[in-house]
Amino acid sequence: MKITIFGTGYVGLVTGTCLAEVGNDVLCMDIDQNKIDNLNKGVIPIYEPGLEEMVKENHEAGRLRFTTDAAQAVEHGLFQFIAVGTPPDEDGSADLQYVLAVAKAIAEHMTEYRIIVDKSTVPVGTADKVKNLMKKTLAERGADIEFDVVSNPEFLKEGAAINDFMKPDRIVVGTDNPRTTELLKALYTPFNRSHERIIAMDVRSAELTKYAANAMLATKISFMNELANLAEHLGADIEHVRNGIGSDSRIGYHFIYPGCGYGGSCFPKDVKALERTAKELGYQAELLGAVEHINDRQKSVLFNKIKQHYNGQLKGKTFALWGLAFKPKTDDMREAPSRVLLEALIEAGAIVQAFDPEALGEAKRIYGDKAGLVLCKNQNAALNNADALCIVTEWKNFWSPDFAQLKLKLKDAVVFDGRNLYEPKQLKAAGLTYYCIGRPVSHTVNG
Repeated sequence: MKITIFGTGYVGLVTGTCLAEVGNDVLCMDIDQNKIDNLNKGVIPIYEPGLEEMVKENHEAGRLRFTTDAAQAVEHGLFQFIAVGTPPDEDGSADLQYVLAVAKAIAEHMTEYRIIVDKSTVPVGTADKVKNLMKKTLAERGADIEFDVVSNPEFLKEGAAINDFMKPDRIVVGTDNPRTTELLKALYTPFNRSHERIIAMDVRSAELTKYAANAMLATKISFMNELANLAEHLGADIEHVRNGIGSDSRIGYHFIYPGCGYGGSCFPKDVKALERTAKELGYQAELLGAVEHINDRQKSVLFNKIKQHYNGQLKGKTFALWGLAFKPKTDDMREAPSRVLLEALIEAGAIVQAFDPEALGEAKRIYGDKAGLVLCKNQNAALNNADALCIVTEWKNFWSPDFAQLKLKLKDAVVFDGRNLYEPKQLKAAGLTYYCIGRPVSHTVNG
């Protein structure tokens, strides 16, 4: 099938590449000439395991092409995927200007039937806005051309996006007529072979499904962080509690790991957007507000532990920081807890020596040559002359360090762990004071 993808960001590039991988003829369009030039050279703008190789292979095979020509893009594909960004507006609502700009461009250039697929995460009712704008634009052209607008939300996890697309849990399709449902089923046949994964529904329900999924996962995280904070006051161990409740099949173990808050491009934005949608309808979504508030507070938990340990005297201290990305297997630092921590430490007069396996380039882009921030080439370099270690991203290469070496390198022999990677008894035995989330503080003999 011939497919057009508008937007070569995270969702658009993964979607286009995976559709090309199974044999489709895919043309990706973006207004950023530099990005398109780089993609045509095999340079991709994001880090996602396996994506670079897949882009190069399909580009070389001629199944995946890139352009800045909107007219060419509209002419190319029966399916016109809209996969552009929907950044949060000042009031927390999703900014639809890029989605609507693409819809207008499609209507300006189309000459025959097209299926417009909303792949971006958009508020309920966006498909109607797209449809109305396209009808208006076609009317201004004096053109009477049939089209359909469908919702096909993505459920991609950063760091596992290719596997999520190639072997999806479900494929949600929101349409208002049976014909487009069948066409989309045909498109997704290669991803639907072992058992039926397509869940067809009305457009508005499909739009809400995406927000509901992310809000539910964010809720689990914030709930667990609330329990972790309570466990500290009660003298309980949240890791024992997590195992106790996760063994219940109705709850499960996914997304109940306590930590220093969630980040990324999806959860924070989508919770706020859904809350804003409710507010516009006159409904007070109290739970969504609480989820957001708890997460914002949780991002400061590690800094508060540090400040308490040092009695507020942080000026002149040097902290090693392991992890900058909001989670492993990505270079994405949007809304990352690391940013809250490092900015608070620097504001308090400390120096931060940070390392991340993939996000150093992104950190450099965000912070430039910020005073007080040193970006290190590896995790050991971050420890040099450091007073203490802070961990905010659970990259696997942080899971099993040499604790004896940590004890020797860290002047104050203290670790602040925002992801509960270690066993407190093990660090105590190594002579390290260990602070984590929702577990008793493990002091050294002299701590």
